[in-house]
Amino acid sequence: MLYTIIIILIIIASVLLGLVVLMQNSKGGGLSSTFSSSNQIMGVRKTTDFMEKATWSLAVFIVVLCFITSFMVNAKHKRVQEEGSKATQAKSAVTIPAAPVAPAAALPVTQEQETGEE
Repeated sequence: MLYTIIIILIIIASVLLGLVVLMQNSKGGGLSSTFSSSNQIMGVRKTTDFMEKATWSLAVFIVVLCFITSFMVNAKHKRVQEEGSKATQAKSAVTIPAAPVAPAAALPVTQEQETGEE
């Protein structure tokens, strides 16, 4: 359940990171010229600083979540391996002998067996 939530957060952060990168003002103008009204409200420099901080924050957020999911997968994998080794140990503890064991003493022969009658 937690793993699924973290994956969803990674996807949302990735989409937001893509949008923030597209909105930044590049040398060619970029999409930030579309948001010129926000530049007039906050000022050009403040908008650029905000976009840069948002880019780095989202990138760090994604990297941290990826590390967390990596540790979660490794912990789950180790747990499955331990359960598998316990099952193997229990299976090997109950071994069936390869050859049947001969009885310790011979059974007494009855008179019917001697004559061949049943």
